[in-house]
Amino acid sequence: MSDPSPTLTLPTPRSSPRWSRLAPVGRRLFSVLLTLLGLLLLTFVIGRVMPLDPVLSIVGPDADRSTYEQVFKQLGLDKPLPVQFAYYLGDLLRGDLGNALLTGHKVTEDIARVFPATMEMATMAIIFGTCLGIPLGVYAATRRGTVADHVVRVISLFGYSTPVFWFGMMGLLVFYAWLGWAGGAGRVDLAFDGMVPPASGFLLFDSAMAGEWDVFRSAIKHVTLPACILGLHSMAYISRMTRSFMLAQLSQEYVLTARVKGLSERGVVWHHAFRNILVQLLTIVALAYGSLLEGAVLIETVFAWPGFGQYLTSSLLLGDMNAVMGCVLVVGVIFITLNLLSDALYQVFDPRTRR
Repeated sequence: MSDPSPTLTLPTPRSSPRWSRLAPVGRRLFSVLLTLLGLLLLTFVIGRVMPLDPVLSIVGPDADRSTYEQVFKQLGLDKPLPVQFAYYLGDLLRGDLGNALLTGHKVTEDIARVFPATMEMATMAIIFGTCLGIPLGVYAATRRGTVADHVVRVISLFGYSTPVFWFGMMGLLVFYAWLGWAGGAGRVDLAFDGMVPPASGFLLFDSAMAGEWDVFRSAIKHVTLPACILGLHSMAYISRMTRSFMLAQLSQEYVLTARVKGLSERGVVWHHAFRNILVQLLTIVALAYGSLLEGAVLIETVFAWPGFGQYLTSSLLLGDMNAVMGCVLVVGVIFITLNLLSDALYQVFDPRTRR
C-alpha cells in the first residue's frame, strides 16, 4: 500500500514587528480624533438650539430687519446645520477658530491670552492639593478607625462637598477684608497693572524674569488665596482616593510578610504599599489637574480672575459659539493629553504594562 501524498503546508502570514508597534498608536489616535469630533458635534448642536441669538449680540436689539438678515447670512446661519458644521471643521483644520463676538479678536488669540492665568493658578492649586492630600490619605489609612482617621475623613468630606464659591467669599472676607493677608481681585494690584510685558502670559515667571520683584510679590499675594481654595477641593478628593488605595494594599499578604520579617512600619507603608498605588495616583492627580484647568469658573468669578473660566462664562452668556466651541476644544484636548500622559507614566512606573 503506497504512502499518502504529502500535504503542502502554507506559511501563516505574520504582521511585521513595525506594524505591531504602530497599530496601537493608530487605534489610540483614531479614538482621540473620534472623541474630539463627537465633543465638537455635541457642542455645536447645543449652541444652535440655545435660545440665545448671536446676531442680536452683534447688531443690538434696535437694528432693522435688513441689517439683521445681512449679519445672519454673514455668519452662515441661513445654511443647514450639517453644512455649517462642515464649514466649521474646514476652518478648524486650517487652525481658524473664528472671531469672538466678545472681543472682536480671533478666538485663538483670546485663549492664548487668558489661558496662562488659569494654568498658573491651577498649577499652584494641584501642587498644594497633592502635597497635602497624599500624606493625609496615607496617614488616615495607617490609622484606620482612630480619631485621626475620622478627622481626615471629615476634612475631606467638607472640602469636597462645600461649594467652592462659598470658600472663595469666606476667604476674601477673612484673609483680605479682615486680616489683610491676601490680595484682592485680579492678578496684581492696580498700581502694578501693565508694568510687566506679557512675554509668556505667566505673570509670576514674566515678573521674575524682568526683575520686577514688587510685581512678583503682589502676584504671589493675589494668586495664593484662590490657588489654596482650589487646592483644598483637590486635596479632599486626592486624600480620599489615597486612603482607599492604601487600605486595599495594607490588607494584602505581602504587607503582613514584610512586617513579619521585621521591616519598619515606615518602610512597609512608603516603600512597599505606597509604591503599588503610585500608578493609580498618577491618574487621579492628572484628572484633578484637568478639572482645575477647565472648572475654575466659579473661583475666577469670585476673584475677578481674568482667566479661561471667566472668558468661557462670558462667551456663553453672550451666545458667542465660536469662543465657546474653541474653549470646549481646548478642554477636550487637555483631558485627552493628560490621559495619554498618565498612560505613558504607567509604563514608566509599572513594567507590567510594557508588554
